[in-house]
Amino acid sequence: MSSGPALPDPVPPVEPGGSGGEDSGAEVLGQPEIARALTRIAHEVLERNKGAADLVLLGIPTRGLPLAQRLAARLAEVEPGLDPAAVAGSLDVTMYRDDLHKHPTRPLGATDLPAAGIDDRVVVLVDDVLFSGRTIRAALDALNDLGRPRAVQLAVLVDRGHRELPIRADYVGKNLPTSLVEKVRVRLVETDGVDSVRIDGGTR
Repeated sequence: MSSGPALPDPVPPVEPGGSGGEDSGAEVLGQPEIARALTRIAHEVLERNKGAADLVLLGIPTRGLPLAQRLAARLAEVEPGLDPAAVAGSLDVTMYRDDLHKHPTRPLGATDLPAAGIDDRVVVLVDDVLFSGRTIRAALDALNDLGRPRAVQLAVLVDRGHRELPIRADYVGKNLPTSLVEKVRVRLVETDGVDSVRIDGGTR
């Protein structure tokens, strides 16, 4: 694990039924809407935390990482002197997932913390879709092994509901009611070549 500020290049695996995938289904967010959502989230983060002095943004690979990087860039547009690379990092949760016994072969992502670490900092976890809450539970377990943040907050591009654990996002780009059989597919320029959120499958 690296502790420096350099961020890894995102790797674009596509998970069946998850983010990525083909251009199928109805598009609910395009590039302009995603950009506006991230700008709004960045301002909400600054307002809630009274600035960016103690913030660390940790993206959950794969698509949480570029979202964290974009949020850091937007924070820097508002906060003079803020270095986006100094506040953004990645947090791999693979080995903390509660379904690892069912899917033991998984590619490991990168955990790359900013140089200042996470102790006594406000950590904002960043992910593309909030669904059951199990990925975020794994992220909280991973954080426990890395340090002791002063507070942990959660920012997601899409909240699709159907929580299985008592976890709620602090910052949401789009609340998107879905059925359990529907799939929410997030594609980002950094990993997929285009910014898009689509819903496919099932009936609405």
